[in-house]
Amino acid sequence: MPHAPDARPTACLALADGSLFYGRGFGAEGEVAAELCFNTAMTGYQEIMTDPSYAGQVVTFTFPHIGNVGVNPDDDETADPVAEGMVVKWDPTEPSNWRSTERLGEWLARRGRVAIGGVDTRRLTRAIRQQGAPHVALAHRADGKFDTAALVAKARAFAGLEGMDLAKQVTCAQSYRWDEMRWAWPDGFPRQTQARHKVVAIDYGAKRNILRCLASAGCEVTVMPATATAEDVLAQSPDGVFLSNGPGDPAATGEYAVPMIRGVLEKNLPLFGICLGHQMLGLALGARTIKMNHGHHGANHPVKDLTTGKVEITSMNHGFAVDSQTLPEGVVQSHVSLFDGSNCGIRMADRPVFSVQHHPEASPGPQDSFYLFERFAASMDR
Repeated sequence: MPHAPDARPTACLALADGSLFYGRGFGAEGEVAAELCFNTAMTGYQEIMTDPSYAGQVVTFTFPHIGNVGVNPDDDETADPVAEGMVVKWDPTEPSNWRSTERLGEWLARRGRVAIGGVDTRRLTRAIRQQGAPHVALAHRADGKFDTAALVAKARAFAGLEGMDLAKQVTCAQSYRWDEMRWAWPDGFPRQTQARHKVVAIDYGAKRNILRCLASAGCEVTVMPATATAEDVLAQSPDGVFLSNGPGDPAATGEYAVPMIRGVLEKNLPLFGICLGHQMLGLALGARTIKMNHGHHGANHPVKDLTTGKVEITSMNHGFAVDSQTLPEGVVQSHVSLFDGSNCGIRMADRPVFSVQHHPEASPGPQDSFYLFERFAASMDR
């Protein structure tokens, strides 16, 4: 929708250093404080906003055409948006896609999420890269009246993600079964009716497409809350255990997750982790995690498989990483980022226990990394 050049701003993004960015608000009215990150993906804004790993964050999209394909129920990664808000360069246009069922702005408003358009996202992205992920306050008011001093103070008061356990906020309330497989033309999501393996998936903020990939690899999946104990998990008599993605500081979540993982490892079960699950496994094996300057968020990240030498184009979403310098004896670095050399995968040298930092279910390659689910299934076959 066109706007007059002198139209009064209806949204304001305030950084903790006092910087102010004005623009046009859409979605819900209100205010939110969070960490600001940027995502370089050209598609998948709905999946990003509903990815539980973005809890506590406002997402700046570097690609300008956000909202151009609308939204639809099939692309939600969880029931509601989890990212606190979004920042875009251009106002969302009318959706142009046969799968669209709703406009992005309407969807955000209905789900209570604040957004701002008309922002110089290039300048904002450079600031994030140079200074690290800042704390911000984002406000949307139709009357355009902002107390900027209060917004800056709110940004400065945000506690940050270090030391914050967010998995408990996004995990499931109780265990449930999952049998939906990956989307297939023309009927959508088929059901898994001939599962070969029983898998317990620990939900630290699991994306639906990860669970679909497990089902497509031949798994009968039981999803359990993040706080499940080793006894809870083993009571299901699983053939393997999966550790999901999720938000927050892995060291904080590790307070209760690490003892569970170590209890499972004692039983020599195959184990596979993704994203936060990768970091949880690293902590359980004796490594440490570190906060990154601005993290990795995008669908174009090259990762090298050090076992095969193959380079995969991957999807990333993390602000913490496993410190490869702290990997203990018997734990091997299996994947590495070709952007900055950070750790992207580990495996035990003598057991079917492995994990990756990137998201093999997100199909950026598009199928470069699906072999990891097949590897997990094969380890249970053996």
